[in-house]
Amino acid sequence: MLGVVLFCTIWTSSVQAQEVTFSTLEKKMQEQEKPIVVFLHTNWCNYCALMEKKTFSNTAVQEALKDKAYFVSFDAESKEKIQFKGKAFEYRKKGLQSGVHELAEALTSQNAYPALVILNKNYEIIYQHYAYVGPKEMLQLLKAL
Repeated sequence: MLGVVLFCTIWTSSVQAQEVTFSTLEKKMQEQEKPIVVFLHTNWCNYCALMEKKTFSNTAVQEALKDKAYFVSFDAESKEKIQFKGKAFEYRKKGLQSGVHELAEALTSQNAYPALVILNKNYEIIYQHYAYVGPKEMLQLLKAL
């Protein structure tokens, strides 16, 4: 039984996309340049949760992400200070109980979630999408990279 559990654990971890953070992204890009897929989400967004459950847990999507890109999953309302591309980004309050992270604003042209942003090796935005993306559509997108 232990062998089955161990095999499943190893197999699952080997398939998962290579998720990185903005803090470690520049070092990863120095090692190997790849496009960057950024998934911007919030904790109140139902479609964001659906993408996490259906799209990003899909084995084929995970394998394609691992092979083709670096994957960054980022809470657009994160209060974490982040250094990226030589700049400091942080959370900005926009109301009594709301706000948005400056990095989320820098990557998007709309305040809408889920947001999918793809950056090229020079960190330039080459694709933005502001709606649910299912596994099939995500695979088509990743094949085009």
